[in-house]
Amino acid sequence: MVDQAFADPSLAALYDSLNPWGPGDDFYLGLLREAGSVLDIGCGTGQLLRRARAEGHPGRLVGLDPAAAMLVQARRARPDVEWVLGDVRVRHWRAEFDLVVMTGHAFQELVADEEIRVCLRAARTALRDGGRFVFETRNPGARPWERWTPDRVHEITAPDGAPVRVWHETLGTGPEHGRVRFTETYAGPRWPAPRSVHGVLRFLDAVALEGFLAKAGLTVAAQYGDWNRGPLTPTAPEIITVARPA
Repeated sequence: MVDQAFADPSLAALYDSLNPWGPGDDFYLGLLREAGSVLDIGCGTGQLLRRARAEGHPGRLVGLDPAAAMLVQARRARPDVEWVLGDVRVRHWRAEFDLVVMTGHAFQELVADEEIRVCLRAARTALRDGGRFVFETRNPGARPWERWTPDRVHEITAPDGAPVRVWHETLGTGPEHGRVRFTETYAGPRWPAPRSVHGVLRFLDAVALEGFLAKAGLTVAAQYGDWNRGPLTPTAPEIITVARPA
């Protein structure tokens, strides 16, 4: 199921403003520069692939996302990238890519065990020999959901110039079976009242991630705790994983 915040065109148009280019994007862009062919699973509006092509990346760039509203933004900005609507079950790539990525914590949108297994098997199958699958997930040891409170408001400007306020609120006291439920609320002149959408994210620690990867035929080549390639400590903000075919 596509997250409502990604499926609604009016909300999808705000995604890039809510998620401006940052250190994580620089990290992935460096990997793209070294890869001849790239598959971006859960590409959203395609910021990463769009930037790579704008820089002159000459190879094959493929963005996959299940939200049509997000891909509308991607196609409009960069029609010379291959954009595919759907998830990993709609297209079967076999040994076609040097690099497969999942950015923007897209991996955490895989809530059920079977969703994770299907995605990882597809990523493994899509990789050429020597290729890499790189993704990140928020480290549950850092307990980021405790900072998702209504008093932490993001103020952005919509494409039409209208101001928009956005905040998050965790539902419950934290993870239940590794899943955190939350609301994302938008307020601005385009809506008569604040509009809330619901979401669920899956949190896995490094040991659990390694287990899922191993069953998919992938092995951990490196893991980092931040975008500067710092060590993965118990409370590091991220679990950034570089995996290779086993």
